[in-house]
Amino acid sequence: MPVEFRKRSVVLRDHVTVEEAEPLLSWLQEHPRGQVNLKSCRHLHTACLQVLLAAQPRVRAVPSDPDLRRWLGMLWIP
Repeated sequence: MPVEFRKRSVVLRDHVTVEEAEPLLSWLQEHPRGQVNLKSCRHLHTACLQVLLAAQPRVRAVPSDPDLRRWLGMLWIP
């Protein structure tokens, strides 16, 4: 499963597809202080990226994948 919702954080793994965008948005709205763990994420659909850009959650762990980390760093992750 590419998205695991926990009590205080959401973990995004492997290939996060468009189907995860709506549940991700709902979880972030219900948990405004929620954190995102992207360590095991290798692909992030642009719909999910838009959710993250809009919500601006705290990033608990950046992607291990260097290309995704660099790409997200240009857009969002400091």
